Amino acid sequence: MTKNISPAGFLNIPVPRDLDIKKAISDLRKEKNVIILAHYYQTGEIQDIADFVGDSLALAQWASKTTADVIVLCGVHFMGETAKILCPEKRVFVPDLNAGCSLADSCPADEFEKFIKAHPGHIVISYVNTTAAVKALTDVVVTSTNARQIVESFPPETPIIFGPDRNLGNYINSITGRNMALWDGACHVHEQFSLEKIIKLKKEYPNALLLAHPECKSVILKLADHIGSTASLLKFATNSGNKEFIVATESGILHEMQKKSPDKTFIPAPPNDSTCACNECNFMRLNTMEKLYNCLKYEMPEIFVDEEIRKKAVRPIERMLEISAKLNL
Repeated sequence: MTKNISPAGFLNIPVPRDLDIKKAISDLRKEKNVIILAHYYQTGEIQDIADFVGDSLALAQWASKTTADVIVLCGVHFMGETAKILCPEKRVFVPDLNAGCSLADSCPADEFEKFIKAHPGHIVISYVNTTAAVKALTDVVVTSTNARQIVESFPPETPIIFGPDRNLGNYINSITGRNMALWDGACHVHEQFSLEKIIKLKKEYPNALLLAHPECKSVILKLADHIGSTASLLKFATNSGNKEFIVATESGILHEMQKKSPDKTFIPAPPNDSTCACNECNFMRLNTMEKLYNCLKYEMPEIFVDEEIRKKAVRPIERMLEISAKLNL
């Protein structure tokens, strides 16, 4: 490891132009016993070189059972934190520490703690898109894959706080009949989908099914033919006999959809911004092949979690994994 390179300087390290970057990444991965985990919202080339690609639940599951010495999480910061919380004995890296999350940022731990105190006697359920400090205040963590099932694992009369995504929380309330107290947070990507433009696309592609992530606003979800996590949307599109789909989630998922179903057409749902035809997470896209190579070579930047926070945060994550295993999720 090069110890005299700062995290800021790390981002500016040049990569030789003649480097076969795919081979170099593969060589370093084998040499250092590294597992590369990538989220579906990463660029296609990062997804293709990763050892495993999945949604937040799958990435947590893989991190918890890997025998690798090092985990490189190609995603955003909270995903790296989750891996470190589960695997404190392993080194965990994210190619760009600036890869944050608007949803996690919308829920500061000190403010969330005040919200919890204002609702005494409530079970606290937090979406995985949160900081380690928020997870440490939580009874059980959920992802969009298992949120409904975990909420329903509690008796109907159980008072519940759900945070930080109000859209996901509203959706779960609507399909379960619950009345969870919701933190007022949201993902900037899923908030930006344009209802007007989606309706226009539906007219242009009358046979297309609309697939939507539950972090979308309720007006979008009401139009959807299928609502689910990224893994659920991928499975539905792969198994469906339909040939055209409008996809209302981060457009990175279209790469895997197209790989699994090359004979089908996938159209990204557009955001309100009239200059964009698809909706990308600017945080997810901070990770690049060059940064991944430098991350492996220089073993930077590394994820660290305060041990006291980690001990508190690991319990709700492990509880999620246990419940998910019982439910075969």
